[in-house]
Amino acid sequence: MEKELLYQRVHNMIISSAKKPKYTALSTVKIADLFGVRPDVIESMLQELISEGRLHKSKLLDPPNYEVYSLP
Repeated sequence: MEKELLYQRVHNMIISSAKKPKYTALSTVKIADLFGVRPDVIESMLQELISEGRLHKSKLLDPPNYEVYSLP
């Protein structure tokens, strides 16, 4: 599993979002299933992208309080 491929997919999901500001809620289990890897691999790659400053992670203040990802 390539980190750059994951970033491209997440980036496209955020860009295609109709929300203002643009963000998306991700299911690491669903993404892992699509790529044929374990969810913890996806989670660690997302953490790397966050630490590199390529993604931002936050939590919605209103229910259902999803963790959401946005572009810097």
